[in-house]
Amino acid sequence: MKYTTSIEIALPREKVVQLVADPEHMPKWLRGLVLHEPVNGVHGQVGTTSRVVFQMGKQRMEATETVTRLEPADLHAIPSSVVVHYDREIVGEGMWQAQRDRIIDAGPETTLWESESEFRFDGLLMRLMGRLMAGTFRKQSRQHMRDFKAFAEQGTDVRQGTN
Repeated sequence: MKYTTSIEIALPREKVVQLVADPEHMPKWLRGLVLHEPVNGVHGQVGTTSRVVFQMGKQRMEATETVTRLEPADLHAIPSSVVVHYDREIVGEGMWQAQRDRIIDAGPETTLWESESEFRFDGLLMRLMGRLMAGTFRKQSRQHMRDFKAFAEQGTDVRQGTN
């Protein structure tokens, strides 16, 4: 399963990149995030592996995330013509996911965030669940992007239950 979602954020790209790259902010916009800790390496750098734990209702999911691409490596003073690429692979029980984010300067006070998600599932039951729940995966990706936009533009924290 593969799909792309996108959203415009009314902030300069440099500010958006700083907010996305700061692990302190992740729980404020990534619903259900319980833990995101590097096992080796430094958060956000290529090759870094992190333990990621989500809690959604009574369901808890644990996975390993590996940063596979960050371009440019230095996220300061990036020319407006350069697209920021931030790619990760996430592996959990019965599934593999590639997350490929592009953060694009769309104007002096506007940023376009495009996110491509690709999922592969192990075993017949997981593959069947993936097909049956494809719309749910897309909906959740769009929700994460809307939550990030609300956090970045207005300071809305999803842990406060305000949206």
